[in-house]
Amino acid sequence: MNTPPIEDEPAWNPHMLESIEHVQTRGQSPTSSESPDRRHSSSASSSTLTSGTYRESSGLRGRRMKPSVTATSSQLPAVREMKEQSEKRTFLSGSTEVFSSHSGKSSIASKALQVFSKVVSRNIEKEEARRKQLERCDQEVQAQRDIYRRLVKWEARKHRGWTDYLLSWVVDHFRESPVPDVEELKSLARHYYPPRAEVKCHVCDFGEGRAEHRLVELGRIEEFFNVKPDWADVRWIHAPLGFGLMHSSVEDTFLHEGEQGRPFESAGRSGFPYLMTEILNFRHRDNFQEMRDVYLLLRDRVDLLDDLNESTWKADRNPSLHHDVQWRAGHLAQEPSYWNLVSSDMPWQLSEGLTMGDSTPMEGLQVIPREVEDQTLCMFPFFKDSHLVRDPFRTFHRGDGFLLTMSPMSGVNYLDKEFSQHLAEPVDAVFDNEDISAVGLCFKAFADHGTSTWHRRTVEWFLIYILTELGITPHPMRQGYNAPELNSAYSAVIQDELTFVTLNLKLKLTLFESTLEDIKRFEVEDEKLGKPPDNPEGESAIERLEWAMSTIKSDYDCFERLLVDLKQSLDAVSASTS
Repeated sequence: MNTPPIEDEPAWNPHMLESIEHVQTRGQSPTSSESPDRRHSSSASSSTLTSGTYRESSGLRGRRMKPSVTATSSQLPAVREMKEQSEKRTFLSGSTEVFSSHSGKSSIASKALQVFSKVVSRNIEKEEARRKQLERCDQEVQAQRDIYRRLVKWEARKHRGWTDYLLSWVVDHFRESPVPDVEELKSLARHYYPPRAEVKCHVCDFGEGRAEHRLVELGRIEEFFNVKPDWADVRWIHAPLGFGLMHSSVEDTFLHEGEQGRPFESAGRSGFPYLMTEILNFRHRDNFQEMRDVYLLLRDRVDLLDDLNESTWKADRNPSLHHDVQWRAGHLAQEPSYWNLVSSDMPWQLSEGLTMGDSTPMEGLQVIPREVEDQTLCMFPFFKDSHLVRDPFRTFHRGDGFLLTMSPMSGVNYLDKEFSQHLAEPVDAVFDNEDISAVGLCFKAFADHGTSTWHRRTVEWFLIYILTELGITPHPMRQGYNAPELNSAYSAVIQDELTFVTLNLKLKLTLFESTLEDIKRFEVEDEKLGKPPDNPEGESAIERLEWAMSTIKSDYDCFERLLVDLKQSLDAVSASTS
């Protein structure tokens, strides 16, 4: 559903009080003006901070700063003092106009309070809307989970022995659950694997001093591929699709709608100058198991297939996407059925190979076992009930300011003290919580100011911002390290999972090093063409990449040392037993 943009309202404007000395404005630490190395992401939004902020700005440790009644009240004495001085100057100059608190004339304090009250009111409305959204999602999840449990019990009945069968007559625990009917099973399938035309996509427009976000269904996505608002420098479209037939058709349709973007020759590949990586994120172990069970227990049910296949395209209004999928399926000798199209939603486990570098839908195919592997990381109390998974993240940019990103990732990217609550967050609500989603944060970081703080108002600059923000996750930086880091947790529960995590970090480091070469080439080309940065004071793509590389390099060195320690320990054990 197309969400209408929020009506523009006056925001809390700290410049109203710029003539007041020693007054701390919202989102500004007492030392922030003295820190030239502060990350760009901290200045991108006055109420949102991203990963890089916390290493360089000690004044901004902890939660993001938001306007509060206390903070505003503390500024009022200074406002009143300035007002009294203005009254005194006006009286001495013989002016007949006097600023009086009892008069109906506007004052700086009253204007500030009026604006502040609107901001508070708007925030309360948003929080209430989100609370209701979470309640609706939770009710839906609980209803579908009940169907899921009955399905699993019914499946387990096929494998029970005579003892369980006899006990079922006298003990409630062993009695059969009612078998879910066909309609319940269809709703269960659509809950965990939405029909492709109904998949919710995010369309974000960024311009100078302005940004808009709307939620649209994939069945309408093509209408957003052609024209963006006149005021927008960049349109970013994010589709939660994994690598497969639908992914390839959306990518192909998007790239043919506009001019080719500047090629990433070093980081990309010959004939495919686009960037891709793989993101580690956390899912609730139960949810991950449920996804696998539903897929494997229902995909061969013939009585469900016709209706599920029909639902795939029922909401589709795109002029060419359906045809492109059908053609691509024939070309690759694949059946474009409901289950084949949704299987790419499944996150990969650590032991299930690598997706980075896959270039065709056939390379992205994998066997999906029902078993969820045990991870030693879960032995660490903080990570109990979590499962570390991998999702591909692929990007496609055009020369006309359009960017398409695709990834089925819907897990937790940021670690903090509320990690267990974040794991239980409904998948549909993850994007709206920047404490969970790095993808959601990439919009929230510029929701207030748009491209005003960008070093260059280009799709390449924003692409690097997204890639570096996601590439260094998961981590606890954004909330002031109030949760354990991944490497510290693994140092307590070392096992073979270290090997993959280390390899994942190495591949990301290589990607960013190659991307840095491309960005430096872009800068040289722009300099020759006489194109200066739009905001010289803003964080450049080169600085952003160097920061991400130093962060990943630190993690990589740590994991590599852990692997060396593990090898030495195993060698010592082997030597002692020989």
